[in-house]
Amino acid sequence: MTALFTEFSLKDVTLRNRIAVPPMCQYSAQDGLTNDWHLVHYSQLARGGAGLVIVEATAVSPEGRITPGCTGLWNDAQAQGMATIAAAIKKAGACPGIQLAHAGRKASANRPWEGDDHLAEDDPQGWQTLSPSAVAFGANLPKVPKAMTLEDIERVKADFVAAAKRAKAAGFEWLELHFAHGYLAQSFFSVHANQRDDQYGGDLAGRSRFLLETMQAVREVWPENLPLTARFGVIEYDGRDEETVSESIELTHQFKASGLDLLNVSIGFSTPDSNIPWGPALLAPIAERVRREVGLPVASAWGIDEPNLINQVITDQQMDLVMVGRAHLANPHWPYHAAKTLKIADPAWVLPAPYAHWLSRYHAPEN
Repeated sequence: MTALFTEFSLKDVTLRNRIAVPPMCQYSAQDGLTNDWHLVHYSQLARGGAGLVIVEATAVSPEGRITPGCTGLWNDAQAQGMATIAAAIKKAGACPGIQLAHAGRKASANRPWEGDDHLAEDDPQGWQTLSPSAVAFGANLPKVPKAMTLEDIERVKADFVAAAKRAKAAGFEWLELHFAHGYLAQSFFSVHANQRDDQYGGDLAGRSRFLLETMQAVREVWPENLPLTARFGVIEYDGRDEETVSESIELTHQFKASGLDLLNVSIGFSTPDSNIPWGPALLAPIAERVRREVGLPVASAWGIDEPNLINQVITDQQMDLVMVGRAHLANPHWPYHAAKTLKIADPAWVLPAPYAHWLSRYHAPEN
């Protein structure tokens, strides 16, 4: 069997292949509630053949949303909608996952196609953003956030715990904590955003504290037999890359000791001044380094949507899973495309039975 299409087991979850659909915000919710768009979207992706489908960054509180259109999991009505989605993903043969998030200083923003910038100060849909320090991200996100008090920190950690409980009750079997992309957790870790002089700032131990305490609190309520994972920005491409990667690996050792089961290796995006060298499988060497030095399964995305390249990354054990995002939006049956490209015999087996019937049995010219 081609490496990409081998099973992958983590705790009590076994994925049918190494292909995962990462969280991709749809910005189509109202008051954090999912709707028919989300149900059709995630059902379609799961039917396409991926082993794991992770629902988009879902806010643990109203202020944790990126935009007013982001999904949430801070009340039971939202959990009911998510339960329908989790069941649909499971029925289609994929593992239902969800990413819990708090957007921090990048919150209170317009949807990308409506500006991708902060909502105006007088916009009734906007809200006060939070961050470890009162330091704006800059560029298109100039709003200065409120520096979090210790009470704020405790409240947000409790919000993550409550959302994790709802995620389990809703039927999700894979939990990812969003510790990347310049959102709240990444901001605590980042020297660009964290200027605190208390126990949550300063040295590596201080900047790591919020992430570790949040993970440990979630681990206590998330079932031990189900995967707890995190997406973490291990590099910023800001000129201090080796220092950041080394610190990230040190923190990942602590994540592992705290019960983390897999790390989704990503970019920090904590500063608008980064110089990212975009290219195919950009993060594969860094992911492999984390995997080797920490002894933890890893996944990653970014520039990795060509089947032969992805299969090689899995074969070379640079990653355990691949996060194939935008290619799935262009073609929800991307796993079938990958199977054909890799010359797997009768690749229609990756599809639902009605699709496989038409694609494997009939060979007449298409109408």
